[in-house]
Amino acid sequence: MACRFWLGDRSAPVWQEGRPGRRRYRSNTTLAPQCRWPALGWAKVQIQVLKGCVVIHSLPVIDLFAGAGGLGVGAQRAGADLRLSIDNDAFSVETLKANPGLHLGEAVHADVTNLHGTDLRRMAGLRAGEDVVVIGGAPCQPFSKAAYWVDKGGEAAYRRARARGEAAERPTEALVARPDSRRTLVHEFWRLVTESDASAFVFENVPSILHPRNKHIFEALRSDAESAGYKTRTVVATATDYGAAQARQRVFLLGSLESTPDAPIQTHAESPSSGQRSWVTAGEALQHLSGPAFSEEGETVEGRWAEHLRQIPPGMNYKFHTAWAGHPEPTFETETRYWNFLLKLSPDRPSWTIPASPGPWTGPFHWTGRRLRVSELAALQAFPDGYQFAGPRREKVRQIGNAVPSLMGEHMVASVLRSLSAARQAA
Repeated sequence: MACRFWLGDRSAPVWQEGRPGRRRYRSNTTLAPQCRWPALGWAKVQIQVLKGCVVIHSLPVIDLFAGAGGLGVGAQRAGADLRLSIDNDAFSVETLKANPGLHLGEAVHADVTNLHGTDLRRMAGLRAGEDVVVIGGAPCQPFSKAAYWVDKGGEAAYRRARARGEAAERPTEALVARPDSRRTLVHEFWRLVTESDASAFVFENVPSILHPRNKHIFEALRSDAESAGYKTRTVVATATDYGAAQARQRVFLLGSLESTPDAPIQTHAESPSSGQRSWVTAGEALQHLSGPAFSEEGETVEGRWAEHLRQIPPGMNYKFHTAWAGHPEPTFETETRYWNFLLKLSPDRPSWTIPASPGPWTGPFHWTGRRLRVSELAALQAFPDGYQFAGPRREKVRQIGNAVPSLMGEHMVASVLRSLSAARQAA
């Protein structure tokens, strides 16, 4: 992503194109302490004079719970200097190291609960007092809708009765969350934000963190941040609205010590208005990956439900084989399976959410009835073409399914970068 620096004397300023990161210019050059990336607005950079030269630094970022690096790639797209990525999964760290052109900083295999903020600053090569942005999403499994599916079956029984046209009373959900030690990692994220003396942060998680069972965890994070002087913005975003071909929804808490981050402007829409583009469809995103050169072992679906899958039209799931859908010989009863069971993509619509741990009959499947290839899953998550993933297929799919679509992450990180710039410009 190119960066434009304002160079020149007061009477004749000029523009210099360059990539984010360190760049040197003569110290007698007038230079504006800000940088502009296309469509993202002004972002702050750090300026230092070394040996008679001006050195420009884009703002350092530390990525916690980095996984395969989706949010980190987004930070780099936003013009940040990704200094450090940390994850406790060995395959994910190997993935980061396999893409050095996109992860220029250190990739460290570590448990964040064993680290202090001073450790992060040291590993990121930060100077005393140097600004840093901390980004990351604590593991989302304790808050996800999939976790609700394994709870008591009252909700599913209610929906089945309604599908049959029977009167039924909806059960009252318990507001106490099931125990899961991973919930405490939200606190660990906040601890490291404060210990590292971050100027801003981006926290990401699933929408269900706002469910009544979990909302107190999110609200505690927001309250702690505001008590510590951070100005915050809660954003519920869908990846399709930022150019990804996947309807993955995520919650972000954006925090800045200098000014309240803006909610990023949606660049895409189903019915675009002025300045927006249409949603990117699965067909558009995967078109260049459809040839035999991209085929993978095991992509052909065989077994118990293979014929059922073949019959399902694009954009439909197992409910095609139910009386509810008018099938003459129904196999299933509606609401008896999870929603992505035998789910097929439509080439004319964005994809549904890519799961991290799919079973053999868990979609989405390609509209032709085969399994999606790793390269296709990565494209739906907005990873750059050619991005390498470490490990066997199951591990690659898990990493991709757990990632933040990089295009959505780009706009969230850009918002906190602008919040820092705006306050400096106003001053």
